[in-house]
Amino acid sequence: MDITIIGVGAIGGVLGAYLVRDGNAVTFCDIDEDHVNAINQNGLRIEGPDETFTVDGRAYTPAALVQRKPILETVFLCVKAQHTEMALRPFLPLINDKTQVVSFQNGLCENVIARLIGKEKTIGCFVNFSADYLEPGRILYGGTASLYLGELDGTISQRIRELEKTLQSWGPAEVTDNIWGYLWSKMSYAGLLYATALVDETMAAVVRKRDLRDTLMELCSEILEVADKEGVKPISFDDWVPALVYPRERDQEALDHQLEQLAERMASNKKTKSGIWRDLAVRKRKTEIDSQLVPILDLGARHRVSMPLTTQLVSMIKELEAGAIQMDWKNLYSLKEKYDCGENYVTKP
Repeated sequence: MDITIIGVGAIGGVLGAYLVRDGNAVTFCDIDEDHVNAINQNGLRIEGPDETFTVDGRAYTPAALVQRKPILETVFLCVKAQHTEMALRPFLPLINDKTQVVSFQNGLCENVIARLIGKEKTIGCFVNFSADYLEPGRILYGGTASLYLGELDGTISQRIRELEKTLQSWGPAEVTDNIWGYLWSKMSYAGLLYATALVDETMAAVVRKRDLRDTLMELCSEILEVADKEGVKPISFDDWVPALVYPRERDQEALDHQLEQLAERMASNKKTKSGIWRDLAVRKRKTEIDSQLVPILDLGARHRVSMPLTTQLVSMIKELEAGAIQMDWKNLYSLKEKYDCGENYVTKP
């Protein structure tokens, strides 16, 4: 299998390095020329919780790769959600009927990819391991977590079985017949992660704040209600159990126990703060919220789902992006105030 990785950041860099180390044919492509040059000159270095290693790699900028005019066989698209179309469009002339593009992204990016190249060439992927781009040629890897591959129509095809086998070079990749269930579950979890980025603290510290839990779970429930209206059944992963959050008639004891397990997982990860926090606090750039939660607000409006907490969260993240407010616990407590002052939250008919 000939693999081209577009976006050699946190996810693409880790997957590509493990694939190369196992002898797979991998071409790296990234818009950052310094990163491309570093990979070509010194290799790609992965710093993980269990091992640190460096692999040699062939890396190109998009323009340089397009100039070579290769026909793309398997593409791992590993760019930020908001860059999906911009990253894929230059390669459209290199895609034929046998090309397959896999979305190793956060969000519902499969819809964008399918619109560009067709559903038959698009493969869904849920990926939850944590990693960070540190500097050119160097990636921090938080450790193994869930990765699921799935056809958009729920069938189990030979091609995703082959991808599953190939990705064992990295770790326990699996196939699912409900990829949308995983993707929507991740979106509800993303609501929680965006909330943790409102304060300059670890994810675990926020999840362990008992007085904020009702607010945070209602935030996630707003997203899960939209998934329900879309006819999607979310699936649990890595200590996130959406069925304990929505419907809203919750078993509080079971939910608290599960959230403590989630906090423990977060605390034990080498990456203790979210990529959202890193975008805001370290890289000083926009987050993926316009391509992740904003489309869900649009779907919610279409289904007439009330989403006051998600709406306020999006507003505050945008204020953080613009520098209008700073990370502070008061941001989370303003969400709590919105929740406390609102109507009793119940599942709408």
